Amino acid sequence: MTQSQPHPHDPQSPDPEHGQQRRPSAQTAWQNPADAPPPFPQPQYTQPQSTQPPFAAGHPGNLYAGRPQGQVPLAGRQPIDAQERTWAVVAHLSSVIAWAVSAGWLSFVGPLVIYLLQKDRSRFVRNASSGAFNFAVSMAIVSILGWILTFTFVGAVIGIPMIVVGGLGSLVLGIIGALRAAKDEPYTYPLQIRILS
Repeated sequence: MTQSQPHPHDPQSPDPEHGQQRRPSAQTAWQNPADAPPPFPQPQYTQPQSTQPPFAAGHPGNLYAGRPQGQVPLAGRQPIDAQERTWAVVAHLSSVIAWAVSAGWLSFVGPLVIYLLQKDRSRFVRNASSGAFNFAVSMAIVSILGWILTFTFVGAVIGIPMIVVGGLGSLVLGIIGALRAAKDEPYTYPLQIRILS
């Protein structure tokens, strides 16, 4: 009685080269489909949906608690309300108005008054008024030096431009500072002698 040869596609037939039982591979066809292992279930991932805010209204971590709708705090500083914004704009414009009224000699008075009134109430107004004051004093010194130099023939070539720079600097940069403050943005004046901070 002759021994039957193993089927070449039988997964249980021995490996003719190594004499070991052949392991089923992905390309091996199962003779009986019932002997095949069950397919692995496909994992289903669902993204959790939460309608609750990360912090409650009274939680210390909630930066939006008590703030008007649409007012988003910027990174690194507190949100600015309408009153702070108004004081900061007035601090910049007061230098411009005082310059126009006093011919440039008292442009530092307005920012100084606002600084004394608001320095301990709002950091944003404090920075705006101190910057406007420091710049107004710096431009006043430039103008005074320019007037002194105009008394000499040689110095008039330098003195007259210094007077123009001192006057236009206070006017133009004061308006720019007010526009920046209206957008809740801090403004740093260039070429200022830091007296107040």
